[in-house]
Amino acid sequence: MGEQKVSLVQDEKMMQQFVKKLLKDVQALEYMLEHEWFEDDIVRIGAEQEMCLVHRKTYKPATIAMEALEHMKDYEWVETELARFNLETNLDPRTFTGKCLSELEAENAGKLEKIRERLEVLKAKPILTGILPTLRKYDLEMHNLTPKKRYYALMEAINQQLIGAAYELRLSGIDELLIRHRSPLLEACNTSFQVHLQVSPANFVPFYNIAQVLSAPVIAMSANSPIVFGKRLWHESRIALFQQALDVRTTHEHMRERSPRVNFGTGWLDKSIMEIYKEDIARFRVLLSADVDEDSLKLLSKGEVPKLRALQVHNSTVYRWNRPCYGVSPNGKPHLRIENRVIPAGPTVADEVANAAFWLGAMEGMHSAYPDIREHISWEDVRDNFLKSAKFGIDTKFTWFNDKKVTATDLVQQELLPIAREGLKSRGVDTGDIDHYLGIIEERAKSHMSGSRWQLRAYTKLSKEVSRDEALTVMTAAIIKNQAENKPVHTWEMPEAVSLPDYKPARLLVDEFMETDLFTVQKDDLIELVAELMDWRKIRYMPVENSKGDLVGLITSRLLLRYYTHQHKLNGKAAACVKDIMIANPKTIGPNATIIQAMRTMRENKIGCLPVVQGQELIGIITEMDFLRITGRLMERLEQEED
Repeated sequence: MGEQKVSLVQDEKMMQQFVKKLLKDVQALEYMLEHEWFEDDIVRIGAEQEMCLVHRKTYKPATIAMEALEHMKDYEWVETELARFNLETNLDPRTFTGKCLSELEAENAGKLEKIRERLEVLKAKPILTGILPTLRKYDLEMHNLTPKKRYYALMEAINQQLIGAAYELRLSGIDELLIRHRSPLLEACNTSFQVHLQVSPANFVPFYNIAQVLSAPVIAMSANSPIVFGKRLWHESRIALFQQALDVRTTHEHMRERSPRVNFGTGWLDKSIMEIYKEDIARFRVLLSADVDEDSLKLLSKGEVPKLRALQVHNSTVYRWNRPCYGVSPNGKPHLRIENRVIPAGPTVADEVANAAFWLGAMEGMHSAYPDIREHISWEDVRDNFLKSAKFGIDTKFTWFNDKKVTATDLVQQELLPIAREGLKSRGVDTGDIDHYLGIIEERAKSHMSGSRWQLRAYTKLSKEVSRDEALTVMTAAIIKNQAENKPVHTWEMPEAVSLPDYKPARLLVDEFMETDLFTVQKDDLIELVAELMDWRKIRYMPVENSKGDLVGLITSRLLLRYYTHQHKLNGKAAACVKDIMIANPKTIGPNATIIQAMRTMRENKIGCLPVVQGQELIGIITEMDFLRITGRLMERLEQEED
């Protein structure tokens, strides 16, 4: 979050004091820009690596970040993130030349290996992936928020801005996800590999506009976040999920526009970086305050460089996908950076550095070839390309320069890779590094295989062989194995269901294996209709719900058999509708119960079905067939072990 010592704005006076310091920072930044205080004789790159932590055997989120940090007290470069199952490492800034890319990979891989070693004692592993496939909705409850003041303050501040009753996720891909959530901790689904490029003030505007244009092809080639809660959605679902996780807006009858705090932008940058900072202050209310001691204008009067803490706090609560950053270099001079936030974590460190090389090289090459990118493509096409690339990834078709229609793979191979190569050469980057990392992007394009496409193919294949949870677990295990070998994703093989002997379904919760694609009836439906539906769908249990989705009963094949064998009578009365024969108060179970509890309930009550309810609402169903599938897999695995 940039500035660590932040707090919730408690009252009007506190707000006013912070806003005064924020406005002073804006004036100070303008002064330093006008009087050329900024470093402009060197270009550096840097990066931040976010990751998830998973249990060594279950591959589910391991909420041990605070304990892990206790085991890494001597590592100043590792930090907490929003959730207890996340960590982040900061990679050293380095001059953008020579072997900077291979050095970046070596540093990142080395730090990850040190983290792996320390996590062994906690029986956990790190994983690099845009969204963890085994993440479950209830992993994002507030008890999994990292217990630090700044995170509590951020969550409370966003909640105070919420206009509607809850946060909503609405995403459609191969599958569809429509859910509500009680907190903005949904943001913690996302992990990324954030790349920084230092830019001189004079070149900030053209470079920033180029960054906006390149966002779409970079997402298309680097996408690695297609699965959320077992649903196959956008190729880079992080883009929509991050915005919706923090979106405090709701629907209205009017057409007033409100901007989300996570956004791509509203148009081209024209004259200065100040346009971004001023727009963000104008559009978004201050969420957090900070104990800011410095008076930036007084420091300027003394010839000293301020840290602009108030401005940095506010900037940390507005999430642009290409974010402007202000910093002070070791030599005491201020500098500007563009932070690329669209690149997801993973699939491997080699893939991440290849993505960074592609973006960094294309930024430099584009600036040489197209000094003002606005003359070649419209803002509307840039924004449209951004959203399309998030949805379709490597399968995207772009609207490019001069209204040209081109596929992502053709655009990258025919136009952007040569530009990126020239850009890296112009910075004096080592030829071996250029060939290696841009070669990874080229092979990815040729094989049409990104991280997202691999996950979608793997999950679809596994889902036809095993349960949803086992498919996600096997796939996650395969990702970790391939990451440890640092094999680029285009070389990965499809995982096999038999490759995870330690899979233990007894630890599952009902939510993880219940059936959610339900066929239901209502109390006034004809019994004959129910019989036909159950025959058509080959099902033995039919929940009965009311118009609001609440469970009110259950029809079983046994009840239908009794109905037909007793000449359409039940309990001596003529029966015609569902309400005449249904079980009015069936046994139910909640989504957070374990599979063992579900089996025990069914065994003790001698029933073959348990509707799953949350409150009164019907959300799923489990039957004896679900348990047969699980036990069948266990028996197959035991037989394989004996062989």
